[in-house]
Amino acid sequence: MVQVVNDARVVAMRLLAIREHSTSELARKLLQKGFAADEVHELLSALALENLLSNERFTECFISSRRQRGSGPVKIKKELQQHRIDPELITEYLEPHDPVWAQAAGRVREKKFGTSLPEDFKERVRQSRFLEYRGFSHEQIRAVMRDDDLDGI
Repeated sequence: MVQVVNDARVVAMRLLAIREHSTSELARKLLQKGFAADEVHELLSALALENLLSNERFTECFISSRRQRGSGPVKIKKELQQHRIDPELITEYLEPHDPVWAQAAGRVREKKFGTSLPEDFKERVRQSRFLEYRGFSHEQIRAVMRDDDLDGI
């Protein structure tokens, strides 16, 4: 039985060396590899005590990674919920009303559609839907689609 835990630990450490994982994600991967549930639970507790597994660190890295890819806070929040991250932790690290999100939405829109804002309604709707699909809130989209400059977007 000790051998299995050690093997599970090796597998877990390899996965964590590649990138941060949420506790539920790492548990799922270890269970899929055939490790026993009680052993996986014990291992995850030990890794958390050693600060090798941290939902806080995962959340912070995940948000940063998704923001760099051009995802908005609405989409990121849904993805974090799928990773079974505690809602309080999501609220702590993901501040959807931070002005940085409107600036990010502006950069995403500009990268896809260019610097000039659309003049006709149909194009405004198309660009707004694109930003909504990327996970930006209606408030952030309205801020981007206004004519005034948002601090150099």
